Amino acid sequence: MELSTALLPLAGMLVVTGCVAGVLAGLLGVGGGIIVVPVLYTLLGQLDIDPSVRMHVSVGTSLASIVLTSIGSARAHHKRGAVDVQLLRTWGPFIFAGSIAGVLIASAASGAVLSMVFAVVALAVAAYMAFTPADFRLRDRLPGGAAGAVSGFAIGGTSAMMGIGGGTLCVPYFNAFGFPVHRAVGTASAIGLIIALPAAVGFIISGWGIPALPEASVGHVNLLGLVLIAPFATLTAPIGARIAHGLKPRALKLAFAGFLFATAVRMLM
Repeated sequence: MELSTALLPLAGMLVVTGCVAGVLAGLLGVGGGIIVVPVLYTLLGQLDIDPSVRMHVSVGTSLASIVLTSIGSARAHHKRGAVDVQLLRTWGPFIFAGSIAGVLIASAASGAVLSMVFAVVALAVAAYMAFTPADFRLRDRLPGGAAGAVSGFAIGGTSAMMGIGGGTLCVPYFNAFGFPVHRAVGTASAIGLIIALPAAVGFIISGWGIPALPEASVGHVNLLGLVLIAPFATLTAPIGARIAHGLKPRALKLAFAGFLFATAVRMLM
């Protein structure tokens, strides 16, 4: 009874996290991981989980929840014609390969390294989104050929290491090459599935049999977190998508930057 009572606040926090992550997934195309990872990391710390696995479990569980979250978000955006299917076909294989490479690197890295990668990348993207003008462009179209392949691979790898669905990097990158922000968000939500599925499987394999893992974990994926976060995130993702299509592009960029900045500062602390 005491254990059950002690878990109630944790369960409630995970449900709230799932709801917020789902709205953000639909609103910003970020797959919700930008919220799930730091919240899980904090909760696992309060439960005195071994620091050597704390960040890995946070990332792995986040990626597993994104598998479901991105499906609901991508479907909602696809209905509104905001997913570039041709881009997914072109970049998909390189994003997939990058995701696998990211898992391999993350498995060999310490939790402190993963935390720093998360915070630094989030801060850089937040600054870009907040301080670049609405009409900022590097070019009027996305790079193709080898440059496109390298871009997809890098986005997949970095996102897998951070436990995010790809939108954190895809949205500003697409904007810089002339993609309308709503179409960038919609396409990023679909890219989240390409990143999260192989990465989640990889984190399960890399964490298999590690004794320091919290209870109810399969490799680096915690089932309690997954069960409480993913369903609520999936249910609320369409709400975020509806909000996104009612906002002006500049407001959407500032909202994106604000969430990234707050999360990055928390991870650095």
